[in-house]
Amino acid sequence: MQARRIVVTGIGALTPIGNNVETYWNNLINGVSGADMITQFDASKFKTRFACEIKGFDPTEFMDRKEARKLDRFAQIALVASDQAVLDAGITKDNVDHDRVGVIFASGIGGLTTFTEEVTNFVHGDGTPRFNPFFIPKMILDIAAGQISMKHGFRGPNYAVVSACASSTNAIISAMDNLKLGKADIIITGGSESVIGVAGMGGFNAMKAMSERNDDPKTASRPYDKDRDGFIMGEASGVLVLEELEHAIRRGAKIYCEVVGGGATADAYHLTAPHPEGLGARNVMNAALRDAGMQANEIDYINTHGTSTPLGDIAEAKAITEVFGEHAYHLNISSTKSMTGHCLGAAGVIEAIACIQTVIHDIIPPTINHFTDDPDLDPRLNFTFNKAEKRVVNAALSNTFGFGGHNACVIVKKYKA
Repeated sequence: MQARRIVVTGIGALTPIGNNVETYWNNLINGVSGADMITQFDASKFKTRFACEIKGFDPTEFMDRKEARKLDRFAQIALVASDQAVLDAGITKDNVDHDRVGVIFASGIGGLTTFTEEVTNFVHGDGTPRFNPFFIPKMILDIAAGQISMKHGFRGPNYAVVSACASSTNAIISAMDNLKLGKADIIITGGSESVIGVAGMGGFNAMKAMSERNDDPKTASRPYDKDRDGFIMGEASGVLVLEELEHAIRRGAKIYCEVVGGGATADAYHLTAPHPEGLGARNVMNAALRDAGMQANEIDYINTHGTSTPLGDIAEAKAITEVFGEHAYHLNISSTKSMTGHCLGAAGVIEAIACIQTVIHDIIPPTINHFTDDPDLDPRLNFTFNKAEKRVVNAALSNTFGFGGHNACVIVKKYKA
């Protein structure tokens, strides 16, 4: 049986550097940092007092105040980004069978801020268990998938995916696989994360995972720089409309690109640290290439996990040289986390969107904030430091790795009929 081809027909995004896809992309290629001092809570006593927040987001511009109060911020931004993607794809109640439209959506943590607020209120109260009746549905991370389906009446496969920072890449892969198996015609997929709060910042600070460069937040995310000292927390929601090709053609949908393969592996090594030899990263890129039926030399660009951590950046770079061999030195590589920060469970999808844009526009977004070469990194690799580069991009690969050793990778290509 001939494999069903899967294409992208709609995109939506709310990110620290743009509340729609066009603004996000323009700021990526112009090297704009989304980092600034935290506004969502008083972080003055925290080791890290800055983050990459979504700017100017008011949920009541998109939903009534009563509805907004029933949703954690991660679900609010998920709904807004999904509305953008559904509108972009031209999906209406009349031109698709809603029984054949699914939602497979991700979050790494879900409603952590809601959980923190409710428990804090209880602890500081008189002991009477007064909880918001929406506490549980606001907190659970699958609620974004449910809310998107209810908003649009999509009755196909519907569930959440969680694998830490690999979550939304795994959601994309799961959506692609469901479409290939004929279980749906269209799947809304992606992820959302918003944990810039007391528990989120405090927890990652305790792990010593985040940069503490409070005096210069805009240059704090420094992937592949010798003086990198950790990631910046980000928040975002990104959404893709994946569609079976023949179905897209029949309804006259515009086609952005083709999603041709994905891979998922485990490091099976450590709770938070990557395998020092990049074993899981190497295996996942090879798995994605096999799934796509592609050779390593067919990839033009890699959007790396590149979190700006001392160990992770080196392990991933080593894996790239092992997988791609001599071709590694002809690739463009960049970490857009240098601009967006690390958006955890939403990182994969907003970076996949960056890859899609490179395929459409033939421009590589840079890795900003490079000041000092790291002698432990292969100097022949092109990390696209500080300035975007123009080149033809026929195929791009996006890497995401998560705590627990979860690795996921997806490949997109220019669409050819």
